[in-house]
Amino acid sequence: MNVAAYIRVSSKSQDLRMQRAAIEKAAAARGDTIGEWYAEKQSAKTMSRPELDRLRADARAGNVRRCYCFKYDRLCRTGVRDLLNVVEEFRLAGCEIIAVADVVDLAGPAAEMILAALAFAARIERQAINERVSAARERVEAEGGSWGRPRRSFNVERAQALRDEGKTTREIAMALRVPRSTIARRLVPKTSAV
Repeated sequence: MNVAAYIRVSSKSQDLRMQRAAIEKAAAARGDTIGEWYAEKQSAKTMSRPELDRLRADARAGNVRRCYCFKYDRLCRTGVRDLLNVVEEFRLAGCEIIAVADVVDLAGPAAEMILAALAFAARIERQAINERVSAARERVEAEGGSWGRPRRSFNVERAQALRDEGKTTREIAMALRVPRSTIARRLVPKTSAV
């Protein structure tokens, strides 16, 4: 049997290790060894994700017969219909889905109702995240702050001196260990001699 696992986190700062360890433990308890890992750091606000797409294609091709995931919301957070569709797609391809942290038997008659409840809860959580981010942005801006990454600080005078010496933006960025885009935004452009 071809056994695979799908793991996903929403942001690059998050780590996949906890999901991977839980899946390895659950798979070993069932006598399975994960042959292929599909891992991505991407939000589930859309169903179009490279690793999920690859997993779905491999399942349809018959290359995956059992797929572990940490929770069903790792597959989908866009709503009840999308989760039911992806689970049905795996079923029709002959692929069993096992969510190690969601103790739900998908073989029983109540499976669709339970999946619908889980998908609804995931969608509500997605909306709550969006509302918290929006509220935080409004609060920061109301207090006079700016939203987003803080500006990088660097010695602008030193950068301008390097520019005056004829250094390129790339050379200045490397010398000051600052991204080129930051240098380009903050420096006065070179003037051509008349």
